[in-house]
Amino acid sequence: MFGANLRRLGKHAPSISALCRDLGINRTQFNRYLAGESFPRPDVLHRICTFFNVDARILLEPVEEIRQEPRDLLSHPFIADYVGAGMKGLVEDDFPSGFYRFSRAAFSEEERFVVGVVHISRQGGYTFLRGFEPKEALAMYDLPTDAASREYRGLVMPQAEGIAALVSRRDAVTTSFNYLSRAAALANHFWVGYTVRTTPENPSGRRAARLVYEYLGHDTHKVLAAARGAGYRTMKELVPFHRQQLRVNEPFR
Repeated sequence: MFGANLRRLGKHAPSISALCRDLGINRTQFNRYLAGESFPRPDVLHRICTFFNVDARILLEPVEEIRQEPRDLLSHPFIADYVGAGMKGLVEDDFPSGFYRFSRAAFSEEERFVVGVVHISRQGGYTFLRGFEPKEALAMYDLPTDAASREYRGLVMPQAEGIAALVSRRDAVTTSFNYLSRAAALANHFWVGYTVRTTPENPSGRRAARLVYEYLGHDTHKVLAAARGAGYRTMKELVPFHRQQLRVNEPFR
């Protein structure tokens, strides 16, 4: 297989001798590869793979199959028509790019709430989310509180009656699922829904909570004011409309 792949990869070279010079491989040794009589050392294999922009699977698999495999996970044929198909197409009118302030009940503390700011952006047809956990949230578990440890990112997708977001911290240390639909009030600047975190059931904490998003756009004054108010808050410290939509005294179903 390796010899056959080398012949296919090198078919556009001016000559075998020229290809050997470009690869820095002795012509006799290269012929042994083509004939299937030997395999290259790891460093030589790396040189070949780099030159042809392939990987070490050329030792065992036809190069045509390797190059036809989608490099984008969401384009993988197993999920492309299911998860992948829904990842693009979230239009600005349904969920504009810019900054948002959000509020939700804290997962770890019954009497407190989390207020934060996230940024929504678009690239290549996809809609992305980025934000930072409050320092206190990580400090209470004796975890690092630097920006890289607190940062989370996510992918936002359209749903039949709203939007959904899959959000994780770096290396998918923690993940949450968010669902939001536009609130029919106040110039359509609010989205309400819920968030669910991936954690075992705990009698002293929450795994799901109502969620409110408020669109701030790109107004620097609003964004900075919201950022200064981010972190753990009491119910009385919440924005009135956020407090109303969270329906604090009603059980979440």
